[in-house]
Amino acid sequence: MSRFYITTPIYYVNDAPHIGHAYTTVTADAVARWHRLLGDDTLLLTGTDEHGLKVQRAAEENGVTPIEQADVTSKRFRDVWDEIDVAYDQFIRTTESRHHHAVQELLTRAKDNGYIEKGSYAGYYCVSCEAYYTESDLVDGNCPVHERPVEWFEEENYFFKLSALEDELTDWLNSNTVFPDGKRNEALGIVKLGLEDVSITRTSIDWGVQVPWDDDHVFYVWYDALINYATAAGFGSDEAEFDKWWPEAHHIIGKDILRFHCVYWPAMLIAAGLQPPKEIHVHGFLLLGGKKLSKTGLTQIAPADLVADFGVDGFRYHFLRDVSFGPDSEFSYEGMVARYNSDLANTLGNLLSRVTTVVAKKCDGIGPAPQLDSPLAAVAAESYRTAADAWARVQPSVALEAIWNLLRETNAYLEQHEPWKLPEGSDEVKTVLGNALEVLRLAAILSSPALTRAGEAIWAAIGLEGSPLDQRLPDAAAWGGYPGGLSVTKGQPLFPRLKVDNGS
Repeated sequence: MSRFYITTPIYYVNDAPHIGHAYTTVTADAVARWHRLLGDDTLLLTGTDEHGLKVQRAAEENGVTPIEQADVTSKRFRDVWDEIDVAYDQFIRTTESRHHHAVQELLTRAKDNGYIEKGSYAGYYCVSCEAYYTESDLVDGNCPVHERPVEWFEEENYFFKLSALEDELTDWLNSNTVFPDGKRNEALGIVKLGLEDVSITRTSIDWGVQVPWDDDHVFYVWYDALINYATAAGFGSDEAEFDKWWPEAHHIIGKDILRFHCVYWPAMLIAAGLQPPKEIHVHGFLLLGGKKLSKTGLTQIAPADLVADFGVDGFRYHFLRDVSFGPDSEFSYEGMVARYNSDLANTLGNLLSRVTTVVAKKCDGIGPAPQLDSPLAAVAAESYRTAADAWARVQPSVALEAIWNLLRETNAYLEQHEPWKLPEGSDEVKTVLGNALEVLRLAAILSSPALTRAGEAIWAAIGLEGSPLDQRLPDAAAWGGYPGGLSVTKGQPLFPRLKVDNGS
């Protein structure tokens, strides 16, 4: 059995989740769901990043301890992921004892291998990024990401000898590991400009993982946080599990954390004598009015606000279909309504309604089997090939467009043959409706990584037992799987049309 390990970034617990977090997490969840359909042994990891100065200050502002702050906000993330049907296998918190042990073990290995040594550091620091910047990085003296003033920090630290690993990082980046190509080139550019050793500990705070060889230091939050991916795979606690999962590690991240994930993280692993991740997929920002969705910029939108209007499937479908993975994308409520009405209400929902209605009128409610040499069979085969390739490349929008092309072709096929006008019980009407029912069967399966609820409704409406999630690809995508002779029922509209009226 093949294995597939996919991770989201872990999210800071200084505030509530917004749709930028949800986009990344739904993407990882949908990719994991596709691999489960393939029969792969799949592990989906998400979680929360709970150490560092940012969290400590947020706790102080809220009049609570850092762990109390982390407990409340970590639960908010779990609640939102449950609300939008994120089927994670593990939710890691960096305050867990297993993670502390893994951090100490991995960085001790790097130290023992000669890659960590003591020194002193002075530089500009952005608390929101939890990152140091050089003066040339700043924009008008502000953090280039958050556009807020930075602080000057000086303290004794332990340093990771990143500069010693330029050749190893170049080889790893050239081995087809970071996607899309533009992001890999960006990471290569960082390495080619020359790498400086980086500070990995702090003495100015104590909210972090203790450095095992020096009680006066805690590990800087980024180097603690990155190790969560190894912790969840079993590093430091179950080496057999780690050996099983780690060779199949795939990370999904936003472009703002590319340097840490595509340069620092593989270097840390190499320094500890471990294998870097198999692949890292980097996406752009969700923008609102041209600005990145963020807590500090006050452009956040809570997922619950959109789920209330569009439902879970409408929410998930929009971000997977309308947001191309890789470049920045502008969020628009009106655009979300348009996509919902076009693809979900008019194309998929209308197809199900048409077919079930005509089966009731022309076939006494019993669904006929499809025609094995149907003209739709070739369209279905091509849609599956395109979708499978797109999911493998973490391109959900391309995969869903391929599936919806099959649905549009099927609606056109019905318009051409007009089964509602054909004689009741005739061979011709059975052929047309059987072909359409087969497409609905395929749609229930192939759309399920995005539409976690509609597929079940379609499956039941066309009389199939069990669940589309029980099917296994590629066999289940072969044309002719609908057996015929099943009771077909017409229910409520799957996706009622929406209107934009006074902002609603």
